[in-house]
Amino acid sequence: MNNLKFIIALLFVTSVAFSQNSDSKTVTVQIDNIKNAKGQLVVGLYSNPESFLKTPSKGEIVKIKGSSATVVFKNVTSGTYAVSLFHDENSNEKLDTNFMGIPKESFASSNNAKGFMGPPKWEDAKFEVKDNFTVKIKF
Repeated sequence: MNNLKFIIALLFVTSVAFSQNSDSKTVTVQIDNIKNAKGQLVVGLYSNPESFLKTPSKGEIVKIKGSSATVVFKNVTSGTYAVSLFHDENSNEKLDTNFMGIPKESFASSNNAKGFMGPPKWEDAKFEVKDNFTVKIKF
């Protein structure tokens, strides 16, 4: 009886692992037009409007080479996502702002979404991931 329970449990775990891997995609973010190579880029991949610009599903900090950089997010499931990033010139891992809350460091989002009198909106930055996907962003 214990062997039967073990085999059933093993089959369940294996089927869950394979079902997750079958939907595993890669989102590549290509960033161009970076004004200088000082500091780093802080890049976030967001999976819903509630967390957009607050808590990324996945995040990376990357060094800048020349005026471009590439970030690859692996193991992304199909769905709706948005990317937001900023040029962290002083490498403090936060978007520096002035006394009025206006960013002093460059930032960008997927679809090159721009905010009007505020940050970009989820609706303007979102994209669908059905297969491996490449997002191109220009500063």
